[in-house]
Amino acid sequence: MNTPQIAARLVELCRSGQFEAAQQELYAEDVVSIEPYASEGFEKETKGLAANLAKARKFDSMLEATHSIKVSEPLVAGNIIAFTLEMDVTMKGRERSSFNELCVYHVKDGKIISEQFFM
Repeated sequence: MNTPQIAARLVELCRSGQFEAAQQELYAEDVVSIEPYASEGFEKETKGLAANLAKARKFDSMLEATHSIKVSEPLVAGNIIAFTLEMDVTMKGRERSSFNELCVYHVKDGKIISEQFFM
């Protein structure tokens, strides 16, 4: 897949809440994920597909309900993909809240090699 095809597929999977499927299908084994900051048992940087899948599963286990997911159309510049992600969720033991972030991905050899989130 080329970068625009990866962007379209990534947005499709994210819009339907299939974040783990996106990782398994589109990410390189040595992918690096960078969060805006470390929080609640999550490191700022996570290396490797297995570790990133574990991080996603941990986040999912903290969710009580997902009320909505909104993903913008992707922007593609060379091997970079960017879009906004807005989620309205209820975390276990907390009140309903929403967050909005900019998601930026770097593609190499047909796979996502890094992701970084900005809030």
